Amino acid sequence: MPAVLPRTGARVVVKVGGSHVADRARIATILRELSASPMRSVVVPGGGPFADAVREAQGALAFSDRLAHRFALEAMTTFARVLAELFPMLVVAETRAEIDAVHAAGRIPVWSVARLVHGMAGVPESWAVTSDSLAALLAWEIDAAGLVLVKSMDGPEAASAADLTAAGVTDDAFFDFAGRLACPIRLVGPATLAGLGELLADPRRRIGTVVT
Repeated sequence: MPAVLPRTGARVVVKVGGSHVADRARIATILRELSASPMRSVVVPGGGPFADAVREAQGALAFSDRLAHRFALEAMTTFARVLAELFPMLVVAETRAEIDAVHAAGRIPVWSVARLVHGMAGVPESWAVTSDSLAALLAWEIDAAGLVLVKSMDGPEAASAADLTAAGVTDDAFFDFAGRLACPIRLVGPATLAGLGELLADPRRRIGTVVT
């Protein structure tokens, strides 16, 4: 049975890109930092190879972006379930109430987007919206103290959300969803991953890419 972790701080949403799926040791490092943080972290998983399979199938069968979007959301939920099985400190949670219950039990919620599969007002059903924008959506919904995007690539010291989208670092809708947030947004890549613990202790720190 996983140890119960004391969690007294505010919530921080941490998006863990699906590209990390090939490096289980890196995911374990990320989760150790989350476990040690006084903040209440919520993990948002990317789609990983499950979303890649959707893209490949769409290319072969030419079904709509709307259906592909829904399959990609299911891919994110699949990756959430895989992570929860591999790392017992994680528990799949869908609603804010479930997230709070997981935190109260001393565990770390990994977000399921199952409630979005059949559409949500304001969320385009296309590849413009991926886990980057959805992490920003969750951060807005739960009034998070910070949003951290853990990527397999590094960014500059500072960049606007629009610049990150233009560079292909984040999805096309990220600018719109990030613009709702009053909390700090940071992008952490391999070169700055060692500072993740400090960033989780205080999301205002200038670690990784400061997203404006």
